[in-house]
Amino acid sequence: MSARAVQVVTEVAALSRPFDYLVTDATPRVELGDRVRVNLNHRSVRGWVVGEGALDRELKPIGKWLGLGPPSSMLEVTRWAAWRWYGPWARFLATASPPRVLSELPKPPVKSALDAATIDAARELAPGVISLAPSVDPLGLVLGCYAATRQRAGSLLVVVPHEAWARRLRERLVRRGLAVALGEEWAQARAGWPVIVATRAGAFSPTPRLAGALVLDADDESMRSESAPTWNAAEVIRERCRRDDAPCWLTSVLPSPVLSGDDAVVRVGEARDWPRLNVVDRRQGDPHDGALGQEALRAVHRALDGDEPVAVAVILQRLGSGRLLACVRCGELASCAVCAMAEHEIEGRLTCPERHETRGVFCRSCGATKFRHVRSGVTTLARDVALQLGRPVTELTAKSVPDHFERVVVGTEAVLSRVRRAGLVVFADVDQYLLAPRASARRQALVAIARAGRLVGPRRDARGEVLVQTRRPDDLVLECVKLGDVERLRLDEIEVARALGLPPFAARASVSGEGAATFVARLPGEVLVRATKDAYVLSAVDVATLANALGDTPRPEAALRVAME
Repeated sequence: MSARAVQVVTEVAALSRPFDYLVTDATPRVELGDRVRVNLNHRSVRGWVVGEGALDRELKPIGKWLGLGPPSSMLEVTRWAAWRWYGPWARFLATASPPRVLSELPKPPVKSALDAATIDAARELAPGVISLAPSVDPLGLVLGCYAATRQRAGSLLVVVPHEAWARRLRERLVRRGLAVALGEEWAQARAGWPVIVATRAGAFSPTPRLAGALVLDADDESMRSESAPTWNAAEVIRERCRRDDAPCWLTSVLPSPVLSGDDAVVRVGEARDWPRLNVVDRRQGDPHDGALGQEALRAVHRALDGDEPVAVAVILQRLGSGRLLACVRCGELASCAVCAMAEHEIEGRLTCPERHETRGVFCRSCGATKFRHVRSGVTTLARDVALQLGRPVTELTAKSVPDHFERVVVGTEAVLSRVRRAGLVVFADVDQYLLAPRASARRQALVAIARAGRLVGPRRDARGEVLVQTRRPDDLVLECVKLGDVERLRLDEIEVARALGLPPFAARASVSGEGAATFVARLPGEVLVRATKDAYVLSAVDVATLANALGDTPRPEAALRVAME
């Protein structure tokens, strides 16, 4: 064979740049994207072939061919992701690679035509952002996307928030006669299966080309990797569709400013597709009431008279510290007038985590100067609910694996993905959502209520209800759910993001770790730096400016964590 050199990126995270290696007669089967083993500074390490190299000097040979990796079309996507989220190139290449050695691919089936019944069920919409009411079945939209892309080369990629949803959706599509591969079936995806249904990692699905993509619940927190690099699945898929000139659909109960920007949003669903919402104001409640007030208890007993296996789900999501300040006189919560986040007392003054304003310790509603802390945990809540009801309950968190469910389940948001149906969902303290110390607090509160609505069913069925206990009964989030119309809140979110310089109207990142101070001191002047208690918050006019500044700044030897928003 003629002499040939290739560029290899190794798994060594600190070395993102490629190195040249020689392809020999021992490793003739080496193509772009393949996994190989090479000698790096007297160490045998694994890597990926990412380009053609130069034969202008003596090179070390490739040690071993380790099988197929991502297709060549994915190499630039992973490189872009490494730049966009300030992460090692190898991390994204690994996400797009098979979990074990793979040397052959199956032959993909042809795209099947839709029968008359399936065509009738399909809902074809123009590509873009879709505000999807919580009880609208997304199957019609999936079928519509398939119909719109069937004549295009490549695969239709459908990304959903969690694995159970992916498996259920696959089963439903297979029953309709479609050839579907799960995201974990790497070989089928790499071969170009007609439809691929996956979770977050499916954003890097190794299909050589996208015919189109659909992301369901694109604003769900599971779509964002919390471990650095903090990449976002919806943004990766948008970039892939742009490169493949493929249509892209993204749905959300309440499209975030990052998802929709100033673009128009298509609404699918009506007010009757939202759950019935019962808002219980606890400001004037009896202080001797337990975790559930009297009105909530009456609703629980009504639900227990029904025939649902899980009659009641009680949710308490502890976000941030969970310590809210409530006025002793009127029960109003202390919140920032600028961003609506919860305020905390620091050095005798009240302020929010973003320090938008600092004011004296007084209630905006009644003027009283005495506050009390409101806090509780899931374990305490489960004990109190069991005592109030006089019956056993199941405590459920992301880490617990109960053998069976009692008719009353108490837990965190894990309940919303582990329980399929319920007669009543109670948010024991929805203010933990509404006043969480983050810009997306109101949107996450509405999304949580919408997910609960999928358990109890839409108001048109009159099957169940969602009950929220709150000290903010007039909050815009609750008003929107009552009306079954989130457009007002969506537009308000956009204006707040624009006014505060939040994404997508600016770029932000958080830097923490022992080397954070040294690193931010080296950043260029176009990046603004603000110190907080635990980290440094960086901001720039756009993503390109911030990403380039981070990439060009020498990294210190001390530990450093950079989280791009």
